[in-house]
Amino acid sequence: RNLAETREMIEGADQEMAALAEEELPVLEREDKRLEELLLDHLLEDDPDSNRPALMEIRAGTGGEEAALFAADLTRVYQRYAVLRGWKVEVMDSSPSDMGGLKEIILKVSGDDVFREMRWESGGHRVQRVPATETQGRIHTSAATVAVMPEAEAVDFELKPEDLEFTAMRAGGPGGQSVNKTESAVRVVHIPTGLMVKCQEDKSQLRNREKALALLRARLYEIERQKREALRQDLRRNQVGSGDRSERIRTYNFLQNRVTDHRINENYSLEKILEGHLEGLVQALLTADREAKLAAL
Repeated sequence: RNLAETREMIEGADQEMAALAEEELPVLEREDKRLEELLLDHLLEDDPDSNRPALMEIRAGTGGEEAALFAADLTRVYQRYAVLRGWKVEVMDSSPSDMGGLKEIILKVSGDDVFREMRWESGGHRVQRVPATETQGRIHTSAATVAVMPEAEAVDFELKPEDLEFTAMRAGGPGGQSVNKTESAVRVVHIPTGLMVKCQEDKSQLRNREKALALLRARLYEIERQKREALRQDLRRNQVGSGDRSERIRTYNFLQNRVTDHRINENYSLEKILEGHLEGLVQALLTADREAKLAAL
């Protein structure tokens, strides 16, 4: 509506008003195109979980301590992007490494369209750089994996009490006596599947228990979700990727200040990505998904 009104103003206004309207027109045209694409994306969206909060598991892969440092870098990227998007981030659990990296961390990210955007981060992430611990200046290649799951509610996946085995324990990791003084950490095992989760981030055993159950429910729900996804053999899965964590999706090349997403074969500024500016990359992936869906129609 604003775009149409501006065009009418240009046609019927005096010279000064027309000039002002001419300046505003490109901005409105870009906004009109953005809203049109957003509407199309939501009309084409076939994932009922797209607007849910997301649980992100980031794990160090091959590369030892350098991989743990890279996992910490990825965590900061996602936390910074969440700030830019106005999302809330909560650390569900974490396991630090000896040199300040992260062996593993689990984040809960809440906000509008979180899972819709962050699901594209699932997969293998590779980094090429000279580690701080390298004395010969040699380039190392390390890896981390990211798994993104929609948060599941009790109505999505029922956890029967008889299927759960709880164990309380003392928290590990840095923090001294204040961390290990009480048995606040919780481990829960889902007996039918053998799935096990542990949470120790909170000082409250009750809160850790709640987080562990939420994580377990999300993992079980994700197993069912992946089964449903496997049945949907369509074009866009080949073009954009399945989101499987075993699939290498991205390379972070520090020497060339470049991030390459292998699914869409596009390069981005490493410096901007590390600052949390994922918006261009996310939009490119959403565009590729939109085009694949339209082609499938």
